[in-house]
Amino acid sequence: MEYTFSDRTNNLKPSAIREIFKYASDPEVVSLSAGNPSEEAFPAKELEEISSRLFRENPIGILQYSVTEGYPKLRQYLLSYMRDKYNIGSENDDILITTGAQQIMDFATKSLVNEGDVIITEAPSFIGSLNTFRSYNAKLVGVPVEKDGMNMESLEKALAENKNVRFIYTIPNFQNPSGVTTSLEKRVKMYELAQKYNVLILEDNPYGDLRYSGDYIPAIKTLDTDGRVIYAGSFSKVVSPGIRVAYVIAPKEIIQKMTVCKQASDVHTNIWSQMLCYEFMTKYDFEAHLEKLRTIYRKKAKYCMDLLDKYCVPKITYDKIDGGLFIWCKLPQNVDMPDFCRKAIENKVCVVPGNAFLTDENDSSNGFRINFSTPTDQQLEKGIKILGQLADKIIK
Repeated sequence: MEYTFSDRTNNLKPSAIREIFKYASDPEVVSLSAGNPSEEAFPAKELEEISSRLFRENPIGILQYSVTEGYPKLRQYLLSYMRDKYNIGSENDDILITTGAQQIMDFATKSLVNEGDVIITEAPSFIGSLNTFRSYNAKLVGVPVEKDGMNMESLEKALAENKNVRFIYTIPNFQNPSGVTTSLEKRVKMYELAQKYNVLILEDNPYGDLRYSGDYIPAIKTLDTDGRVIYAGSFSKVVSPGIRVAYVIAPKEIIQKMTVCKQASDVHTNIWSQMLCYEFMTKYDFEAHLEKLRTIYRKKAKYCMDLLDKYCVPKITYDKIDGGLFIWCKLPQNVDMPDFCRKAIENKVCVVPGNAFLTDENDSSNGFRINFSTPTDQQLEKGIKILGQLADKIIK
């Protein structure tokens, strides 16, 4: 029979990154396109110990239904931990445990955005969030990202020119895909503009704990005096992406609506996974674990940047990073970026073209994203060397 799909999904396209993964599955291909944590980063032994003990001591607790809002002990602990360590959250905020941070993007949009409403995002921005926003037929308006975050003049222009702006979406720390960190000055300015134009901010911070150089910058949520910042945190990059545990701290009224959305979606987040996170944070040295991750990624990031300097610069340029898992590389404006990425695949290396991260994928971009956390050192060198050789052939 002939199928008719909903207007909401009819124009959705497959994720460009997931499509690239089809090539990356070839064992001969060096994948610089993923965003997975390093294999060295997983606390597998500790999680095995916790799971074994939970099955011995509380098997029904980890196998039975649980409450939608999340495992009470984890919720209570995270609220205290985030407030004490990062000054995030107030008495007017609450917390919801979600099935990955992607679900936060979904529930925030479902709760707050009507068809045709505007969401302002960084350009480039995380493709997973962009596709979620598109699935609700929101109008996406991209604001260029500079070395220190969104261009604030362009942000104000977008706020002034667009009606029904529901929220500003930002990844302020080691942004995916650009690796950029938003300066404190721009965080303050963004919050002031959100107040001026009466819009919300959705602050997505999966990489904040992975700072391995430079000074800590407070979250935008720490500035939130009138309940307009929705803060998304995740265990994906600091414990495991496979367990699918994230959390959102936001004004109580917003959390209530998102909780209803969750009841209609998956009832509650995997309780076993939530207990793993709680036990790991409270029974093990979580801060030492974070420092171990920083050590791993500090080394891998430096090695990757040294390789780029050796094999690619000046035909491929990039901005140095202070944390996270990604580096944004740039070619001259006259280079056909999708064609460059296709040729890279033909030469057995995968990267993600920059236009995949734009609000309109048909727009041009002279950037591409590489990930250094997943490949081995040998794969990194092989892949980056190929990229440099390809740039030498194309750029005269």
